[in-house]
Amino acid sequence: MPRGILACILTNSLAAGGIVDLMLGFPVVDPKLNYAFMQKALREVDADTTEMPAGYMFKGVPNGLKEGEDPVEVTLAAMDRNGIAIGLVGAHGDAAKQALKDHPDRFKASLEVDPNNVTKAVRRIRAAYDEFDIKAVTSFPAGLMPQVAVSDPKYYPIYQTCIDLGIPMIINAGIAGPRVPSACQDVMHFDQVCYDFPELVIVMRHGAEPWQDLAVKLMLKWPGLHYMTSAFAPKYYPQAIIDYANTRGRDKVLYAGYYPMGLSLDRIVTELADVPFRPETRQAFLRDNALRVFKLLPN
Repeated sequence: MPRGILACILTNSLAAGGIVDLMLGFPVVDPKLNYAFMQKALREVDADTTEMPAGYMFKGVPNGLKEGEDPVEVTLAAMDRNGIAIGLVGAHGDAAKQALKDHPDRFKASLEVDPNNVTKAVRRIRAAYDEFDIKAVTSFPAGLMPQVAVSDPKYYPIYQTCIDLGIPMIINAGIAGPRVPSACQDVMHFDQVCYDFPELVIVMRHGAEPWQDLAVKLMLKWPGLHYMTSAFAPKYYPQAIIDYANTRGRDKVLYAGYYPMGLSLDRIVTELADVPFRPETRQAFLRDNALRVFKLLPN
């Protein structure tokens, strides 16, 4: 079936007008500059990891921009072509700041933080909340130098700040794609965090593999714990997550893509049509859960 028809089918199945993508970005002329911060931490750097640290896992990465192209307009065109109504983007870089200013109805802000400097991280969160009305704080434990485990006390002031501001924390879970150690992202860490911060809304990103069954068990246990599908092509969504979303986890599993870091929106939408979600699950997964959890509806 042509891609445009698939996009219409997905979009028209949503009650209030379009998909919410919880991990979106803007293409750049030189993608490797985005990941310069990680190069020293990688065990091996080769042709597959120079431009993208997990490039060995992603082929045909769309993160390229021709000279003279406007990254915001390129991203908006991809969103429109595929029925994406709203994208959550990191509040850093000129393109993101311009998009947030010029298209506040299409883009919402998040902020990536490093807990190795706790005071700076908390101050950055509060400043970004005032300036950009950020809807989430994000962090990549395995990508930090030094790494910080999900349940490390360095994160605790950040978690409390999210509670105080009423915004979710998005944090990587599972084996990291880049060739760095991953113990800091073991899903079992979330059990301790949820115990210590019962008011925290926390969203696991990047798959939680190979602990996806444990992720489901913990989501059943802890009301504030959620999961989003970032960095996974839909045909590779873990079966345990699909089964959970179709049953007791309909309100806990949220859609997030990986454009342009690893996947094109065209590919994602094409493959979404084949994921065996129930109709009511698809609506919740692609839109309703994001609007509720990230408070994206107008007051």
